[in-house]
Amino acid sequence: MRKKRQKDADNYFESNAFLKNYVRNRGHNMKILLNLYHGNYYRLFISTIFFVIKNSPVWVVPIATANIVDAATSGGSDGLRVIIINMVVLGIMVAQNIPTNYVHAVFYSKAIRDVEANLRVSLVKKLQQLSLSYHNSTQSGRLQSKIMRDVEQIEVLSQQLFVTGLSIALNIAVALAVVISKSWVVFLFFICTIPIAVAIIVPFRGKIQNKNKVFRQEMEETSAKVMEMVELIPVTKAHGLEDREIRKMDKQLVKVAKKGYELDVFQSYFASISWVVFQLFQVICLGFSGYMAFRGQISVGDVVLYQSYFTSIISQISNIVTQVPIITKGLESVSSVGDVLLAPDIEDNFDKEKIGDVAGDLKFKDVSFSYDNNHDVLKELNLHIHPGETVAFVGGSGAGKTTLLNLLIGFLKPTSGSIEIDGKNLNDIDLRSYRSHISVVPQNTILFTGTIRENICYGMNDVSDEELRRCIAAANLTDMIDQMDDGIETMINEHGSNLSGGQRQRISIARALIRNPEIIILDEATSALDPISEGKIQKSLAVLAKGRTTLIVAHRLSTIKNADKIVVIEHGRAAESGTYDELMALKGRFYELHATSA
Repeated sequence: MRKKRQKDADNYFESNAFLKNYVRNRGHNMKILLNLYHGNYYRLFISTIFFVIKNSPVWVVPIATANIVDAATSGGSDGLRVIIINMVVLGIMVAQNIPTNYVHAVFYSKAIRDVEANLRVSLVKKLQQLSLSYHNSTQSGRLQSKIMRDVEQIEVLSQQLFVTGLSIALNIAVALAVVISKSWVVFLFFICTIPIAVAIIVPFRGKIQNKNKVFRQEMEETSAKVMEMVELIPVTKAHGLEDREIRKMDKQLVKVAKKGYELDVFQSYFASISWVVFQLFQVICLGFSGYMAFRGQISVGDVVLYQSYFTSIISQISNIVTQVPIITKGLESVSSVGDVLLAPDIEDNFDKEKIGDVAGDLKFKDVSFSYDNNHDVLKELNLHIHPGETVAFVGGSGAGKTTLLNLLIGFLKPTSGSIEIDGKNLNDIDLRSYRSHISVVPQNTILFTGTIRENICYGMNDVSDEELRRCIAAANLTDMIDQMDDGIETMINEHGSNLSGGQRQRISIARALIRNPEIIILDEATSALDPISEGKIQKSLAVLAKGRTTLIVAHRLSTIKNADKIVVIEHGRAAESGTYDELMALKGRFYELHATSA
């Protein structure tokens, strides 16, 4: 089973160029980041050209300033002309910043936003392809944090690299180029600052990275607990546990604040040490260039020029130091997003057979299933369900009834054995094409924010009004909808909070019926209904089930009298099977369950 899952993951990654590159660069987050911009490199190149042009005044100002200072102090006849020429050049250089900055922003922003959108789309797509077991074991709050917060951090990282990083590199390169053209001695003095900057950064980088990782994990945990708290509010208020929840969240929020405080203090300590060291070097540079001017080796204007460029270099190196925590945080987010994108527990449909027609012939062949290799929920189950047959599954809580249905839908895969649909192994077909022939009414009703029509017609774009009315009537929804001011266009709140449990379940049943499926799966679909509504729906379902394979898990055994076959699941096996009358006459396990539920 584990080898099969890994093979599915390999096929999936191989078929997706974006993820293939993510896999190839696993563990090298900077390479992964740069690879995200594949297809946008030309935009980054154009934005870089205009970035250089728009920033050129910064590099010209020290030269022009030095020229003006020398012209003013020399007292020569050409002094005024030199001053005017330099001022005109500076004015033109400054004015061009407006159009060139606009062009730079257009190309740069387009590249950044494309990657941001594509990354979120890739995450959403991957979440849709990950198995149900993955989602059951992962808190939704953590996933939300990765899609929103981590992608945002990657965007910030991109800005630091492609704007701030580019600016730092260019400013240092230009400053050193100008200085080396004027004085090797001053250049060598400048170049000595770089090893010191590196010596400051290296010892701190690992600690900052670790603290950022701990802080991110705490933020994910907080996001998950906040979502859980919101979901539990009705239960919390019903039992008067508001203070308990406040204390629990207060503890978590204090914990994440503490981690954030530790990170902030450490980063501040790191920044202050860097600032003091660099300022001392700036003072030394001023004294050094002043001494050279005093000796007559350079002009007064050169003192201004060297000091300006040294200040620029120091400022850029200081920026590098400042960016280290931001870059570290961004790279950690690249890794965090990879936790989802590289998760192997996927439902792979790559290059598998798509089925067009389904008769509904289902076979379980020696099927066993266990969660996380613990005790088997199902054990060597053998079962044959014929096309058009209505089969009900009964048994005690935890017997494996819902697990059996999830295996049949393809949400889970057998640990051993096989499941066949019309003679084809479920593992060998495209599950999406198979599921288009299935309608499922789960035990827990799932509705989304939207109109009643949108919830019933979910995924169906060509439903006629007549067909919609038929399904509404079959689900016993007509009276309820007629009593609403907006009728079928009535808005449903989040999770259907403005509807009763029975109303929500009837909408879920109507959603299943409107798909006109070949296979109907009802997992205690009428458990939230009153006896009168349940009786009406049972009659409607009996009519609609004709000619379709129907699988039912029912809590009230009296509701499955008309099933073609009833299978008693016990200890992961089919303990008994037969019609309602046959099993009652047998006076076995079904008879005992019936007596208990009566």
